[in-house]
Amino acid sequence: MRLLIDTQILLWVIYQPDKLPAALRERLCDANNDVFFSAVSIAEIAIKSSLGRADFPFLAEEVAQAARDTVFLELPLDIRHTIRLATLTWHHRDPFDRLLIAQAIEEGLRFMTADSLLAAYSDLVEIL
Repeated sequence: MRLLIDTQILLWVIYQPDKLPAALRERLCDANNDVFFSAVSIAEIAIKSSLGRADFPFLAEEVAQAARDTVFLELPLDIRHTIRLATLTWHHRDPFDRLLIAQAIEEGLRFMTADSLLAAYSDLVEIL
C-alpha cells in the first residue's frame, strides 16, 4: 500500500508517536507499505516556524531529516499536483491541506489525516 501522511501526522511520528493509533503505527512500519511525506508539509512547517510562534517549535530542516531517517519517501510538489487544485471543491480552505489532497489524488496514495473535513474530497482519505 502507498500512503501519504499529512503534516500533523508527520510531526506526531517524529515527536509524539504515542499520539498515533496502534493500527496506524503498524501500517507506517510495515515494510510492504511505501510511506510518503510531502514537500508541501515541509513548506508548511517552514512558514509556521518563520512566524516565530512559541507554540510551534519545529524546524523544517530537522523535520525533513527526521522523516528521511525513518525511511519515509519524499514526495515533491509538481505541476500535475498544482493543476489538480483547480478541480477540488472548497470543502476546506487550508492551502497546504488542499495541496496534500491534490498530491494524494494525482499519485493514487491513501491520505492519512486527523482532519475529518478532508474526507469529503476522496475515498483515498482516511481519518484517524
